[in-house]
Amino acid sequence: MKLSIAASTFLIALTGCRGASVSPQPTEANTAAPSAAPTAASDASVSPADTDKSTPSAKPTAAAATGMVTAVRLADPKSGWTAGEGWIARTDDAGKHWSMQYQGSGTIRQVFALNGTNAWAAVEGTDTGAGGAGYSLLGTADGGKHWTKAGMVPNKGFLHFVNKTEAYSANAKTTDGGKTWSTLPVPERLVGDAYFHDAKNGWAVTQNKDAAAIMRTADGGKTWNTVMSRTLAGQLNGAIIRSAGAEDAWVEWIGDSGMTQTSYSLFHSVDGGKQWLTVLANSTAGAGPAPGFTMENTEGHKNSGSGPGPLYVVNPSTAFMGGYCGACDLPNSVGKTTDGGKTWINGTQSIEGYAGALLAMADDKQGWWIGTDHTTPSVMYTTSDGGAHWTKAHTFDKPKSAS
Repeated sequence: MKLSIAASTFLIALTGCRGASVSPQPTEANTAAPSAAPTAASDASVSPADTDKSTPSAKPTAAAATGMVTAVRLADPKSGWTAGEGWIARTDDAGKHWSMQYQGSGTIRQVFALNGTNAWAAVEGTDTGAGGAGYSLLGTADGGKHWTKAGMVPNKGFLHFVNKTEAYSANAKTTDGGKTWSTLPVPERLVGDAYFHDAKNGWAVTQNKDAAAIMRTADGGKTWNTVMSRTLAGQLNGAIIRSAGAEDAWVEWIGDSGMTQTSYSLFHSVDGGKQWLTVLANSTAGAGPAPGFTMENTEGHKNSGSGPGPLYVVNPSTAFMGGYCGACDLPNSVGKTTDGGKTWINGTQSIEGYAGALLAMADDKQGWWIGTDHTTPSVMYTTSDGGAHWTKAHTFDKPKSAS
């Protein structure tokens, strides 16, 4: 990574923050890419557990930050964090210069922030419990000047904090900042992970024989009710759920894959599941109909590409979603809706990265898009017009495997 290792005071960064409030920020999901886009392997040097004491993280050299980018978060259009195998770095000028904040072992899979001060990083490949089923959790209370071991995450769901002590990852809940976790009840026959927006409101996708359902709880998982069901032509192979409010849900169903193509659907509700809008229904020749539809069904819009990319929900009206085309020279694109899914705008620009893309938005206009690869450098682009135009801002160093 081409980083300028500065000893200057670090401004605070992470995705979706506006100033230093503690309100929830835009939510994001890195959808599992088609089989043509594998994930990175982990590395080992200094264990995050060695940073338990509140001391500055070891200052690595720029060479230590090689390998593709695996996580991104931003606080505003200029300030944000990227992370990879054993490192976390930040920029305060939209990628022109970078400062290393942390060096350790394992791969940073997620970075989440409540505001410009309090942030957490989920680390895979270190002390992650029995069978490596979860993540090691790092935390900072000063914008990244110091990272300490905050605890563990018992699974590999999408980690999101609602305040400094309360967080959720799939059906796990912590009220002490990640030191201990409890398990919330979920339905049987789950597909993917359940998602809890807060202590009461949660969503889940289930599958039974030839049908799939979206279920909702409003009492912390004690009771679950089916709020939508559809007949399936095939099996669901994954589900992604995000929420921008107590009664808001964006639910992605991932279907079959074939010929480097993956079929998928995206649904949206703003009233607790009483009504659902089909945002996307992407059927493909190689993978068959979009889940919940037939090949002849024209309901919903069609995203660019032949497989799903990252889903990023900004608010109940605005969401961005990448498209992935494994057979294309520039495989990554990104589209959006600004009216809750009634209409869909496909982007006209494509970027590099056969390992997929990462997406983070500060608001409905400004964000970062990173194309990743195992053999060529990750590349970062920025937008200030809601994704109509993306400008190359930074090219990272080559992955270690390509050195």
